[in-house]
Amino acid sequence: MATQPAPFQLHVPEAVLEDLQTRLRLTRWPDEPEGAPWASGTSLAYLRGLTAYWQGPFDWRAQEASLNRLRQFTVAVAGIDLHFIHEPGVGPAPMPLLLCHGWPGSVLEFLEIIPMLTDPGRHGGDPADAFTIVAPSLPGYTLSYRPGQARFGAEEIATTLHALMHDVLGHDRFGVQGGDWGSLVATLLGLHWPGEIIGLHLNMLSLRRDPEARVDPSDEERAFHDAARRWIREEGGYQSIQATKPQTLAYALTDSPVGLAAWIVEKFRTWTDCDGDPENAVSRDRMLANVMLYWTSGAIGSSFWPYYARLHTPWPLAAGSHVDVPVGYAEFPAELVRPPRSLAARTYADIRQWTRMPRGGHFAALEQPAALAEDIRTLFRPLRAAR
Repeated sequence: MATQPAPFQLHVPEAVLEDLQTRLRLTRWPDEPEGAPWASGTSLAYLRGLTAYWQGPFDWRAQEASLNRLRQFTVAVAGIDLHFIHEPGVGPAPMPLLLCHGWPGSVLEFLEIIPMLTDPGRHGGDPADAFTIVAPSLPGYTLSYRPGQARFGAEEIATTLHALMHDVLGHDRFGVQGGDWGSLVATLLGLHWPGEIIGLHLNMLSLRRDPEARVDPSDEERAFHDAARRWIREEGGYQSIQATKPQTLAYALTDSPVGLAAWIVEKFRTWTDCDGDPENAVSRDRMLANVMLYWTSGAIGSSFWPYYARLHTPWPLAAGSHVDVPVGYAEFPAELVRPPRSLAARTYADIRQWTRMPRGGHFAALEQPAALAEDIRTLFRPLRAAR
């Protein structure tokens, strides 16, 4: 018998917040090389301003309350206490939908989009499109982390979330939405449990290792490979560190809140459609709230583990593997890499929907929640009958 979920409300102890303020006040700042701000990493001026806001106007309790307005639970799965949001749909036949975030994200990404999906009738949509949402903190991330617990790679995360949906919540058929690591987790769910997955909606694609894809590529495929190489050269340093020496980095980011913010906020600036200012895409309150979840949980080191596992274990999408469940892809223009459909079709055999979005980047649910919600509804509308 599956363990029963226990209701959860987040309340960070006041002593933790006081310690944070002391550390912020005692920050030892580096200098910055000449050149354009952000060119060599997080802008010193921007981070000083953000830290001043963190020390003053930022209201953690308000952010905490925003999360606590949703139904949250923890349950013992795979040897950990797994945290998840579970919001029932409002409509004639809500469909279960699993939302999977990535790094350096959290369930806070979904605060705006969850009501759009659970109660579309109140947000300009059709109540027949309602979803019952399950949004876990990925194992090893923020509220699904405790010091000393086992580390989870993408395959272990997928197995754990399948247990949550099937064994704990009793969903024999459900949809999945994901970006970043959540995209790979969603893809693995579709690969290993195709009979249970109604469909996958992805805002980032995880492709199988396929040497044949580089043989006689089309012009579009060649341009993608060139762009991917440029991205790895200019932006992939964080991956190399997190995949090779995650423990070394964890000491610094677990000890310094400003260091942690610098590491995470730089991704909000680089990976969003923000015209150089991260606050054009994500509010400073939401960015700091996301940093706070990592800070107060101490989970940053554990959150690196999927990168380490990717480098030190076989890629879980082996050559020749196919995902046969229906797939929809929302291509946001500022996403890290955007494979052409011809390459995606080598991994995803049943692409039903391919939407080129006018604005948005990597953190789609934060940047463009309404557009993402509508694209999710559109994909699953004809698939609901197959439940």
